[in-house]
Amino acid sequence: MNVQVQPRATTAERRLPFECIALVLQGGGAPGAYQAGVYEALAEAGIHPDWVAGISIGAINCALIAGNPPERRVDGLRAFWEGITTSYSWCDWANVPKGDAAREWLNQLYAGFALVAGAPGFFAPRYPPPWLRPPGTTSAISLYDTSRLRATLERLVDFDRLNAATTRLSVGSVNARSGNFVYFDTKTHTIGPEHLMASAALPPGFPAVEIEGEHYWDGGLVSNTPLQWVVDSQPRLDTLAFQVDLWSARGELPRSLAEVSTRQKEIQYSSRTRASTDSFKRIQRLRRVTADLLDKLPEELRRSPEAALLRNVADRKVYNIVHLIYRAKSYEGPAKDYEFSRGSMEDHWRAGYYDVVRTLRHPGVVERPTNHEGVLTFDLAADGRE
Repeated sequence: MNVQVQPRATTAERRLPFECIALVLQGGGAPGAYQAGVYEALAEAGIHPDWVAGISIGAINCALIAGNPPERRVDGLRAFWEGITTSYSWCDWANVPKGDAAREWLNQLYAGFALVAGAPGFFAPRYPPPWLRPPGTTSAISLYDTSRLRATLERLVDFDRLNAATTRLSVGSVNARSGNFVYFDTKTHTIGPEHLMASAALPPGFPAVEIEGEHYWDGGLVSNTPLQWVVDSQPRLDTLAFQVDLWSARGELPRSLAEVSTRQKEIQYSSRTRASTDSFKRIQRLRRVTADLLDKLPEELRRSPEAALLRNVADRKVYNIVHLIYRAKSYEGPAKDYEFSRGSMEDHWRAGYYDVVRTLRHPGVVERPTNHEGVLTFDLAADGRE
């Protein structure tokens, strides 16, 4: 896909006043191409993440970034998204009548194709179906086989580069037996295709993935956004985090069963990012107040065990959290997460690209916060304002 934009000056890497640049990618299936567009615009602006953290399709996009050199990352993302989407000459976007009704019909048609035939380079339906398979086998507990995804990841991701951790990678998953959430992180694990597949193994569509004797499902079952993992990590760092969500927590009251299904998914998978960032602001303010208080203590009290304990939580680190949300169109409907058409992919990619372009027009996004909490959040609006 080629996004047509006006030429503009870019730099290989911008010098930003933060110790860490983080890219945090939510799960959400087919609209994940929005995140690829976000990355392309950031790269063109000279903003390259030190740390990428993702869930489900976000984990796969993160691996394509961390597992390729900077100059080939956009090409790797494009190869993945063009490889897993389809376009039929007899059912092409250019030949569809204009209007939301026609587009909704075509979207549902492509979603139906994915249900019946799967997505190339990603997943394929099981024949015979799982209810005709022996209980307890992998093929009996999922509707689709994801061996296509393993082959795609092995082709497009350099796992030696990924595990060298030049760019740190974290992907979230859920232990299918204990229900515990776990992060596979290049700081503590050697990541392979199976870790990425586990993060994206949403049941009952995809099978749990075995890793070291345990089986794991999609991290979105517990938490669809890894922002907390990034901001709570030790040691704490001055951080500029781009949080990219594919589901919006806010929406209209549904008027039909299809809209109810869409709204249910939005609420379930949005991960309540605003509530999390508000809570983090309060915690960070307490940390800064604690640091100020410790500085004012007399020397004798500074050496006390109580002061030593407080010193472990006190700091004056600063955080900018830039929240970008994909705003689904009314015609996308409840099947948007498995509607793998080329036309929708291009729309999602383009939306992510231009949302970042608009957001970066706000100068405060890449400047250190000076407020008392040391935390600023930016929520994407149509004109990129806070």
